[in-house]
Amino acid sequence: MANSLVSVQIIPKTEKYEDVIPYVDAAIAIIDESGVKYEVHPLETTMEGELSSLLQIIEKMNVKMIELGAINVITQVKILYQPSGITMETLTEKYH
Repeated sequence: MANSLVSVQIIPKTEKYEDVIPYVDAAIAIIDESGVKYEVHPLETTMEGELSSLLQIIEKMNVKMIELGAINVITQVKILYQPSGITMETLTEKYH
């Protein structure tokens, strides 16, 4: 069972203030390629997995933004670390 839930919002700054949606799509593609369970929400994406792996994914997302031409990246992260195990469903089951 996963020991962490990590929500991430990536905000790339581009040189000419162009549309950042393709950048966000690329960041989500990195999450998807990693194989971790995740859910995309309007303002952030939540991942479920081992904390060290999730933090590596976030690092790859930031590097990708720069590779795509962003000048810099603001990354907002929320972490729920629970060594005994945690799932997204645990926190949201009463709403389904």
